Amino acid sequence: MNETLADYAARHGLRQSAARPPLPKYLKSVWARRNFIWAFASAKNVSKHSDSRLGQVWQVLTPLLNAAVYYLIFGLLLKLSRGVPDFIPFLVTGVFLFGFTQRSVTSGSKSVGDNLSLIRALHFPRATLPLAYAVVELQQLLVSLFVLFAIILAFGEPLSFYMLLFVPILLLQLIFNVGISMVMARLGAFNRDITQLLPFVMRTWLYASGVIFSLPQLMERSDLLKNHAWLGALLEANPAYVFLELSRYVLLGEYRGYVQSTLGVTSVTHLWLLAVGWSLVMLIGGFVYFYRAEERYGRG
Repeated sequence: MNETLADYAARHGLRQSAARPPLPKYLKSVWARRNFIWAFASAKNVSKHSDSRLGQVWQVLTPLLNAAVYYLIFGLLLKLSRGVPDFIPFLVTGVFLFGFTQRSVTSGSKSVGDNLSLIRALHFPRATLPLAYAVVELQQLLVSLFVLFAIILAFGEPLSFYMLLFVPILLLQLIFNVGISMVMARLGAFNRDITQLLPFVMRTWLYASGVIFSLPQLMERSDLLKNHAWLGALLEANPAYVFLELSRYVLLGEYRGYVQSTLGVTSVTHLWLLAVGWSLVMLIGGFVYFYRAEERYGRG
């Protein structure tokens, strides 16, 4: 008898335990584990700084110290603060919110590789791992937002209805972060060297995203961007810049007036469309990209 093991399994109705299910069934399976995702993220968040004396305080101290360093170098020494209203709230907003995406990318790239024992021991949709890591970063950001709003209000920014628009912006950024975490999770699962390259990529992305400078101001003053409009359009389409600029627009009144006077309301509408587009494309594309390698995660 020359029957193969595959034929024998098929004849007896046996299926591969880690086979990739149809996409609708996979989505239903992920949703069914939403409580696990939140509990896993909460446990990771609590244990993240458990070995340090200050513990969870580092969730706030790290972005604040980064903002202080950037202000010292780029605000005081290089004078990039000239002409930018509310520069310190402007800078802190950029550092906090870019850090949200930066950490989602970095942690997403390690989400599969750091949990191989769990993957090999239990059968569950692997997408729950990058999702859980994205939730970890959301939980950390929510703590930091109390400090962010305290700084904004301390610098004289009045409460306004514009600030309510920060909620959908944050939601769109979270959706984008989930999608890009999925992409990085698959890339990092099969090539661990990517985690060594990421710090350089993220540093370049930071400098190109208007975290420490105002792109409207740069476009107004730079001859290079005036003569090469496509370069300015490329910088404006950068997803990190889109979320940062919209957040500053709704949170900082003086900066909002500055943007309206230089770029106009039409440009802000364009940023909203880009934010929605980037979020949907990245979420759908990232999820499908991760899902297509479902049965390969955890193999030797």
